[in-house]
Amino acid sequence: MGKNWLLVVIAAVFEVVWVAGLKHADSVLTWAITAVAILISFGVLIYSGKRLPTSTVYAVFVGLGTAGTVICEMVLFGEPFSWAKVVLIAVLLAGIIGLKLVTHEHEDPRKEGEAA
Repeated sequence: MGKNWLLVVIAAVFEVVWVAGLKHADSVLTWAITAVAILISFGVLIYSGKRLPTSTVYAVFVGLGTAGTVICEMVLFGEPFSWAKVVLIAVLLAGIIGLKLVTHEHEDPRKEGEAA
């Protein structure tokens, strides 16, 4: 996995943080953490989207964020466990992995003059 794809995964982790924060924040500190997570998540997503195919980046970001949010809710916040949810998350992750495998990193010809 390349550096830019790793950044997409990091952006998705911060997405899980801010989505949980939107639901569970109840103090100035937790709202501040939520706001910082939003900024980091979208900042890293935008950075990665400039270096990878945007449609695939967004699909991977949203898919990982969705899976992470459902798992987080079940593990940390008492959402009822369901095998159906686990199976559907597995299907979602299989789709994300497949999409990533068929998408190749490419250099944007407009950025040839920029330092790598």
